[in-house]
Amino acid sequence: LHGSPLTDAGLALLNPALSIHPSLVALDLGDCMLGDEGINLICGLLPPDGAKSGLKELTLSANPGVTSKGWGRLAIAVAHSSQLRVLNLDYNPLGDQVAGMLAVAVASSRTLEVLDLEGTGLTNQSAQTLLDMVENYPTALRTLILAENNISPELQQQISDLLSEGEEEEESEAREVTAREKNPWICQNNSSSQMVLMTSGLGDSLLAETEM
Repeated sequence: LHGSPLTDAGLALLNPALSIHPSLVALDLGDCMLGDEGINLICGLLPPDGAKSGLKELTLSANPGVTSKGWGRLAIAVAHSSQLRVLNLDYNPLGDQVAGMLAVAVASSRTLEVLDLEGTGLTNQSAQTLLDMVENYPTALRTLILAENNISPELQQQISDLLSEGEEEEESEAREVTAREKNPWICQNNSSSQMVLMTSGLGDSLLAETEM
C-alpha cells in the first residue's frame, strides 16, 4: 500500500480485515498520510504474545502527520511485540525525543533485528543514546540505519562495529552448537567452560572386555 493516500479513515476501513488475516506478516504503509489514529490501529497488529500471529515486518516511512504521542505508542507496542523483526521509520520527522523512546523499545524487544531511521532528524544525542543501548544491553538488533542524519561518522561507525561484534559472537555460538550436534562424542563439561573430547580407542576395548 506504499504511496496510497490511505489516511487514518482508509486504514480504519481496512483494519478489521488486516487484524484477522491468517498469514499477514509484512505490511508497507509508507507515505500513506497516516496520523496518530492510524498508528493506534497498527499497534493492534503487533500482539504482545505468541498466541496470535502478528507482523514480522512493518514499514511506516514518510508519514509526517504522526506526532510524538503516536510514535511513543508505537514504541511501547514494539517493545512488547513477540514477533516484529523489521521496522522501517525512515523519512519521518522523529527527532531525538522519539529516538530515545525507540532505543528503550529496541532494548526491550527480543525479536527486532532491523531498524531503519534514515533521514529522521536525529543528532549525535540520539546516536549516543543508541550507542549506549547497543553497548550495555543485550538486544536482537543486527542492523541500524542512520544515514542522512546529523550524526558524526565516528558515532555511526562505533554503533556499526558493536552490532557486527554481536553478530559474530552469535554465529560462533551457533557453529559450536552445530558441531556438538554433528559429533555426539563432544560434550560440554558442566563444571568448567572447557570443551571435553571423548574419544574411542582404549575405552572401546575396555567396554568390549566388560561385555565379554
